[in-house]
Amino acid sequence: QVQLVESGGGSVQAGGSLRLSCLASGVISSNCLGWFRQVPGKDREAVASIYPDGVISYFADSAKGRFTISRDNDKSMVHLQMDSLKPEDTAMYYCAAAQSSVCFRDPSEFDYWGQGTHVTVSS
Repeated sequence: QVQLVESGGGSVQAGGSLRLSCLASGVISSNCLGWFRQVPGKDREAVASIYPDGVISYFADSAKGRFTISRDNDKSMVHLQMDSLKPEDTAMYYCAAAQSSVCFRDPSEFDYWGQGTHVTVSS
């Protein structure tokens, strides 16, 4: 049984940092893992995704240069290090896993989702 549990969200001032973590129980090392975010009234958008071997699949333009995604297959963890945060990064952040080893940008290609962790960035 696959279960994803996010942690690390919270409130921070602009320019600050947060590190989101996701414990992906039941996810095998050959699954693509990703982070998505969503604000009320908008579609869920991909932030970053990572192949099973640790190669980065995708980074949203808004996250490039500020966010880093990493995974630890031995611990079934995926992390999102967020630096230089901006108010527009405020959202609910979700961890997701695909049954496939191929990473896509479309949320519909991911099969398992966590409950989300909220990030608030104040100006």
